[in-house]
Amino acid sequence: MISLEMFVRKESNLESSLIELVKMRASQINGCAYCIDMHSKDARSEGETEQRLYALTSWRETPFFTARERAALAWTEALTLITEGHVPDDIYELAKRCFSDEELVSLTLAVITINGWNRIAISFRSIPGSYQPGMNNTATSK
Repeated sequence: MISLEMFVRKESNLESSLIELVKMRASQINGCAYCIDMHSKDARSEGETEQRLYALTSWRETPFFTARERAALAWTEALTLITEGHVPDDIYELAKRCFSDEELVSLTLAVITINGWNRIAISFRSIPGSYQPGMNNTATSK
C-alpha cells in the first residue's frame, strides 16, 4: 500500500490537487470518515477551496470543476462502484479524452489505492479528527 501511495504521490504525472479530489470523493462513497477528514485537510493545505470541497458530493450539478476534474471524478465513481455495472463506455471514453494512457493508469492506481486505504481505515476503526496536514509523510506534494 505504501508503495502504491508513493507512486501515486511522487512518480505519477497527476496534479496533487486532482489526487486529493479523487481520494476525497472515493472516501465519501465508501463512508470513510477518517480519510474524508485527512484528504479534506490535505486539500485545504494545498489551496483547495471550501466551496469545491463542500460541493464534491454533487460535482455534476456545479460549475466549480474543470472538464479534466469531472472526468477524473466520474472515473473514480465508476471504479469505486464497479459492482454496480462496471465502467460504462461513456465514462471510459471521457477519461480517454481527458487523460493520456499513462495518466489514466496513474489515475486508476490512485483510485485503487484510496479504496484500499478506505477499507483499512474502516476495518480498523480509525478515528477521524486528529489528523493534521502533512502528518502522513506520503501525503506531501510532489
